Amino acid sequence: MQAILALEDGRIFRGQGYGHPGECQGEVVFNTSLTGYQEIATDPSYAGQIVVLTNPQIGNYGTNQADNEAARPYIEGLIVREFSRVSSNWRSEQVTDEYMERYSVPVLAEIDTRALVRHLRDNGVMRGVISTATSDTDALVAKARAIRKMDGTDLAKVVSTKSIYSFDETDAHNQSGDPLLPGASDEPTLHVVAYDFGIKQNILRMLTREGCKVTVVPAQTSAEDVLALKPDGVFLSNGPGDPEPVEYAVQAIRKMIGRVPVFGICLGHQLCGLALGGKTYKLKFGHHGGNHPVRNNVTGKVEITAHNHNFAVDPESINANEVELTHVDLNDNTLEGLRHKTLPLFSVQYHPEAAPGPHDSHYLFRDFRNLMEEWKG
Repeated sequence: MQAILALEDGRIFRGQGYGHPGECQGEVVFNTSLTGYQEIATDPSYAGQIVVLTNPQIGNYGTNQADNEAARPYIEGLIVREFSRVSSNWRSEQVTDEYMERYSVPVLAEIDTRALVRHLRDNGVMRGVISTATSDTDALVAKARAIRKMDGTDLAKVVSTKSIYSFDETDAHNQSGDPLLPGASDEPTLHVVAYDFGIKQNILRMLTREGCKVTVVPAQTSAEDVLALKPDGVFLSNGPGDPEPVEYAVQAIRKMIGRVPVFGICLGHQLCGLALGGKTYKLKFGHHGGNHPVRNNVTGKVEITAHNHNFAVDPESINANEVELTHVDLNDNTLEGLRHKTLPLFSVQYHPEAAPGPHDSHYLFRDFRNLMEEWKG
């Protein structure tokens, strides 16, 4: 079937439609990862966004339940150069075309994704509509311009769990399916309360592998309710949207700083920055991919990291007398990590649970465990 992408500036791309027939809309961003399309599709941080993948062939190894980062895809739509309608991998449980149709995700393929990515790099991310239902490009462009902008939008409370729950890694739905990875500790010795702003499954697995019992709470849970659970540490998850409207979380973090160890990733990092008196800003086209070089200022080593963020913490807004800037992106000097100098709080902008490069960025989960043990002792 024919499909069209219409951008808010009037640029039109025509190709073939796969997955779910119909229409979707959102902010159009690009991701440079070579693999991991299912993890990208099911990452709640992509809520409200249409994702362009720069790797030319997508869908060839199919999909399976173990690779989900959430129970369903959160992307609004997917754009690729070549979309495989067959799968060639022993782990595949469903071809990607059927998977996207099952979860109502439209796919636009057979367009020049290089031209589209270049357009986004030159002009910044913009709103767009994918449609298989109409060829009226003027109407589609008008729809794109009417989409609510990501700036000022709180999506964390939209994707968050609605009720508190305990993460159980022994549940088959929560397992990675990789026999080479260690399982959860038999007897957890630490209790972590994790705020769900759009939390990824593998983050929860990593916490349990460090000997933690994990209780997941909704985004709008108060500091008082979290502290009443008597946690050894509090984790702040990744998530979609603009961090500045998530004021309820900023206030909760301020109340918890110094009372319990805190570790944040991605949106959680941005919320830590705001809680410490800093400011955030929107990047021109964001960081999305598995190949971003980040220098650890503490060790001097460079880590190849996975990113998915549209906003960043302004390093100039952080009080250098109180907070150490621990990580920096070597592509554009974006702040990628911070640590309070006297209180038990640290955070990173990138995703250490993904660990796409040769460097083991899982050490941050061990750092969190060690910080909790030191604070508890």
